[in-house]
Amino acid sequence: MCTLTLAWQVFEGAPVAVAANRDEVLDRPSAAPGVLDTDPQIVAPQDEEASGTWIGYNEHGVVVGITNRWNDADLAGERSRGLLVRDALDRESAEAAARYVERTVRDHEYAGFNLVVVDRNSALYYEWDGRLQFRQFEPGVHVVVNVGADGRYTIPIDRKSAGKQQAENADRIREVLSVAPGEGLDGWRSRAESVLGNHEYGVCIHGDGFGTRSSSIIALGEDGASYRFADGPPCETTYRDVDIGN
Repeated sequence: MCTLTLAWQVFEGAPVAVAANRDEVLDRPSAAPGVLDTDPQIVAPQDEEASGTWIGYNEHGVVVGITNRWNDADLAGERSRGLLVRDALDRESAEAAARYVERTVRDHEYAGFNLVVVDRNSALYYEWDGRLQFRQFEPGVHVVVNVGADGRYTIPIDRKSAGKQQAENADRIREVLSVAPGEGLDGWRSRAESVLGNHEYGVCIHGDGFGTRSSSIIALGEDGASYRFADGPPCETTYRDVDIGN
């Protein structure tokens, strides 16, 4: 996944809302969102090559999402980043998931990542490029891309042009998806769907063998969870509600 937008503690009754596009090799197999585990219940799509996931939520109200992190470090990436997400979703709170992340990077070497771990009480952001950096998000709208988040970007030497463009895209999305006075979750979610599929913002991509494979919009609140999923590039794929059979 290459773009993740988080609206945290913004909407009454829905403290966590995430809108994210996943960019990946086009022939890498994956499955649409479903129940990956039952203790706790984890709802997420699945990467069928490495058995992990890139985004999901659990019954405790924890959402975890990851993007690749572009960097100049030479990392072996011995363990799938998708397994890191899946393991973090096994925790009962964002704080517990965060402690797991801090432990596992001491035991395994992952390729570069940006990771968001959030629940109603905490919104935690990690950057990994061979060393782990951390900050806590304040209430509001945040946008994470491959080069960083919220105006704090690190542009790798070998991807200067693409990295600068990503930073510009992220800043524009954060501005356009800022929450208008009186706007509710439904209105923001509808606007997010439109933005994620609008090529003007540069986050729905189509390349040679690589591109935007899917898009996820997750909201957690007092009335439970909702998950809308576009099983293809959102510029041409309709978002549909995920039915987990409850």
